[in-house]
Amino acid sequence: MKDKNGYITGKSNVLQSRGNITTRRRRDVVAGASRDIPAVPRVITIPEGKISDYIDGKFRNDTPEEYVRQNIEKRLVNEHKYDRKYIAVEYTIVVGTRKPRADIVIFSNDRQERTQENIHIIIECKKESVDPSSDKDGIDQLISYMSACPNCEWGMWTNGKHKEVYRKVIDEKGRFKFDDFNDIPSADGKIEEIDRPKRQTLKSAVEDNLLFVFKSCHNHIYVNDGMQKQPAFFELLKVIFCKIEDERNIPKPLEFYAMSSERSNPDGQLTVQKRIGSIFTRVKNKYASIFDPNDEIKLKPRSLSYVVSELQKYSLLNTHIDIKGKAYEELVGANLRGDRGEFFTPRNVMHMTIEMLAPKVSERILDPACGTGGFLVIAMNKIISDLEDLLVQQIGKPRPEWTDSDKSIYQDRVKEIASSYFFGFDINPDLVKATKMNMVMNNDGSGNIFQTNSLLPPHEWEADFRAELAKALKIKESVLRNSGTIGLFDVVVTNPPFGSKIPIKDPHILEQYDLGHIWERDKVDRDRWIMTRRLQSSVPPEQLFIERCIQFLRPGGRLGIVLPDSILGAPGIGYIREWLIQKTRIVASIDLHADTFQPRNGTQTSVLILQKKTPEMIHEEERTGQMANYPIFMAMVDRIGHDKRGNPIFKRDKYGNELLFSESIVEGESADGEKIVKMEAKKKEIDDQTTLASKAFREWCEQEAVLW
Repeated sequence: MKDKNGYITGKSNVLQSRGNITTRRRRDVVAGASRDIPAVPRVITIPEGKISDYIDGKFRNDTPEEYVRQNIEKRLVNEHKYDRKYIAVEYTIVVGTRKPRADIVIFSNDRQERTQENIHIIIECKKESVDPSSDKDGIDQLISYMSACPNCEWGMWTNGKHKEVYRKVIDEKGRFKFDDFNDIPSADGKIEEIDRPKRQTLKSAVEDNLLFVFKSCHNHIYVNDGMQKQPAFFELLKVIFCKIEDERNIPKPLEFYAMSSERSNPDGQLTVQKRIGSIFTRVKNKYASIFDPNDEIKLKPRSLSYVVSELQKYSLLNTHIDIKGKAYEELVGANLRGDRGEFFTPRNVMHMTIEMLAPKVSERILDPACGTGGFLVIAMNKIISDLEDLLVQQIGKPRPEWTDSDKSIYQDRVKEIASSYFFGFDINPDLVKATKMNMVMNNDGSGNIFQTNSLLPPHEWEADFRAELAKALKIKESVLRNSGTIGLFDVVVTNPPFGSKIPIKDPHILEQYDLGHIWERDKVDRDRWIMTRRLQSSVPPEQLFIERCIQFLRPGGRLGIVLPDSILGAPGIGYIREWLIQKTRIVASIDLHADTFQPRNGTQTSVLILQKKTPEMIHEEERTGQMANYPIFMAMVDRIGHDKRGNPIFKRDKYGNELLFSESIVEGESADGEKIVKMEAKKKEIDDQTTLASKAFREWCEQEAVLW
């Protein structure tokens, strides 16, 4: 039945009539998506298989090599601050009798003519499969181009995972020589800052450039140090920890650097090793739960110098959370993905779920199958952003105008939130370490990430874990007795491991769960299920995780969980839906596209938003024999932003043509206070409905007075 507003209500159709519900709701979300597409003239169509170049706006073939070039172009403009008018793409130069086209050239800005004599920097971009030593497309090609341009001082060759930078100088005999350098100079920077950046010159990464750097560093370690992928990842992790520790070591000068001259000779490489080693000593003392006292960076000095030189120009603390998250989680996924049904949640789905749960300051948040910690990081940054907005209101000034005292209050509160209100459990010790790193990179909330089997009975939790958890929760250890005494969290959000290939068979685990028992249909009322005392022989882990998550919640607490659709519709497990209706208020169900977890997993999934009922509510329903009648928000996300191969899907018009959107930035204000807006390069936009779903849900919550 439907209420006056058209929402589905009532026990019998809460989940079992799901097909009709999502079809009705789907129309609302899709309609919202179509209204979001901007109107002409801001939007133009783009031919199939083409991209609009970030520099000159021309349509070019969408190829792996072009992907590398577009990211470099964005880095030149947004990180290095080069003006587009001094940059040319596919510029023809004369090399002897040949006239090849250089991928990117940058002209000297003190000369007006865009001629070969005025080229200052040449950049060659290749796809990942091209080797730097290639006779045709390798580094020698770049050297020949630089030699043919008399005033070209700098050159860079990159394939997205490997980079070489050269500075052309004249030796004492009047001949050209090409010196290795860490990077090309910025338009507004000095050459010495390439080798030893200052805090104020550190750059926030844009687009996939941080991902390029992480891949490049990992690949260098893997190839040159003879390590397997996983050990290579953890060695890179140590260096990233050092980078973050150095950024936080205010007001002392930065020590995380490798000069070009140091990187290119053995003595200099040893100097870098010693300098980074002293930072790692501080890291070990600060993060004793992650690193052993005797641990050390095992990279060869040459590799360590390379990794430091690649990372040193970026601010890992200030780079946007989604850019860091994508780079880090792709790296983790490529090296630590296990065989326990671990399929890491796409960031857009995590953002949607956190927006729907709306966690607040001073609420305890748990992910009992935290993987790389994505849910926790996104939730933590949302709460910290809300805290900043609150303090801006209380102080009465925007953040740039805060006094040192204001900043100190803010930092103390951020540290308290990050260290006291976020908890993560995972059975995989490598992922626990990776999660701690992710939390450290995002406001230092690494203290409450624990390695444990979340499904074990609490009395079987290891003593160290019980003690540390009780201390973090500020409770007595004796409280953690059984499944009925662990309802200590306000919000639980998770994507548990799922699949019949990893069943739970241990009767000591199964006996603590209602869903670990055998259920039978009531002989009189076939729509009802009755739990027996007999245990099942095996249960897929996601079914037990549903109940464990509810056990972790305080009464009235809320849960966001990713589940396979079989739980929501398979006839043989209707007892799970019966149990959910008894124990929780089903607030929302979001049906995700089948390609959500592709290219690694094609399981059809949904996000459920649940609220744990209070004992009084459950008692009243049992006394009256009547379930509460309430509306449920349901939606179908038809477009998830990528296809089954993991390639991005962009917004299209009604004829199927991809749309091109103009970016605009505010360059400043005129004398009379009017904003000066400059239209920037055009780009495609990802076709992703998750933001529409979360927005529609928040509006529905206001309409239905769903408050939390």
